[in-house]
Amino acid sequence: MRNPHNEALSPDIAEGRKARASGPERRCILTGDNAPRDALVRLAISPEGPDGTSYVLPDALARAPGRGAWIGVTRDALSAALANGKLKGALARAFKGARMEIAESLPGMVEQALTRAFLDRLGLEMRAGKLILGTDRIAEQARMGGVAWLAHAADAAEDGTRKLDQAWRVGMDAEGSGMGGIRLPLDRAALSVALGRDNVVHLALAEDNSAERVALPLRRLLHFIGADGAAADDTGEWTNAGA
Repeated sequence: MRNPHNEALSPDIAEGRKARASGPERRCILTGDNAPRDALVRLAISPEGPDGTSYVLPDALARAPGRGAWIGVTRDALSAALANGKLKGALARAFKGARMEIAESLPGMVEQALTRAFLDRLGLEMRAGKLILGTDRIAEQARMGGVAWLAHAADAAEDGTRKLDQAWRVGMDAEGSGMGGIRLPLDRAALSVALGRDNVVHLALAEDNSAERVALPLRRLLHFIGADGAAADDTGEWTNAGA
């Protein structure tokens, strides 16, 4: 995963990205563009209610049964498509014959679902003992080359962020590269509540596999909210360059 300030990719993560780039693709119902499945967000419809109507819902984990519709646009673009009727037409074609109701709050529901998917993944990594918390502990592990992924809360102080970024560069033998941890679109309060810990400001993962598992929902979230100029590179992966 590439972060603002161009986080370096370990060989394992780079190979994982190549594998996904050649994996199954889906077509965005709004733009018509094809992209790897992991780069898009799936929409699903609920079971029919008593009146035969279904509701369009976000399927952040892409696991809901039945037919799905895929979108690769930002929240602003989705809101515009909802307002001008383009989304309704695209969904009507995707879910042929279904009586659907599309809530005006759908863009917000998608963002909430993507945020929850990312936080749930962090929680799973923490329970598995993969998540490193605490400034001192992260700095120690980073200087020893034991950090594969580094992130900071949206409201993290710049001086603390710079110190950890520097420790990470030292451990990765990347001094002078400008490499640094990603600035998350969540503040310390949101991270602390989600992880059940006090004052979560900085987070790190020691293993490449853990980093990739966290990177997937985070990429989707960052792209959807239009954070840091997210764009698709030539492999179809969402990246964040130059914040």
